[in-house]
Amino acid sequence: MKIMICGSMVFAKEMLETKKYLEKNGHEVFLPADTQDCVENPGLKCSFKGDLYAELKHCFAKDVLRDSFNKIEEGDAIIHLNYPKNGVDGYIGPAGLMEIGLAFHLKKKIFLINEVNKEQKYALEILLTKPVVLNGDLSRIN
Repeated sequence: MKIMICGSMVFAKEMLETKKYLEKNGHEVFLPADTQDCVENPGLKCSFKGDLYAELKHCFAKDVLRDSFNKIEEGDAIIHLNYPKNGVDGYIGPAGLMEIGLAFHLKKKIFLINEVNKEQKYALEILLTKPVVLNGDLSRIN
């Protein structure tokens, strides 16, 4: 299966670990365009410290949104690494919501590493896509 890994770039290292596991188990795996940048410089996204234009420049240079959307379209499934972030269990940010929505529209399988946090504003929209919740167990992907 071709799988696009999605999630907050704070989890770039976990994305690489997930990619390694999935490839070992016979899957073809896609990552966000700036994954390696974020692994090499973990504070990259945070280093802009509210400077929207600096972050935009970085994202435009890597064409991160279009790149991710193209990979979702090319793949069979997405897995969103919705680990706890900023005190929110099962965190899914706005970009993740867009990626999940696109995957749903394109009739791709949607996997979440953890349960949807029902306190998030858009929990209903995420649950409407009928994601498969892995409860941390990547071996359940098939």
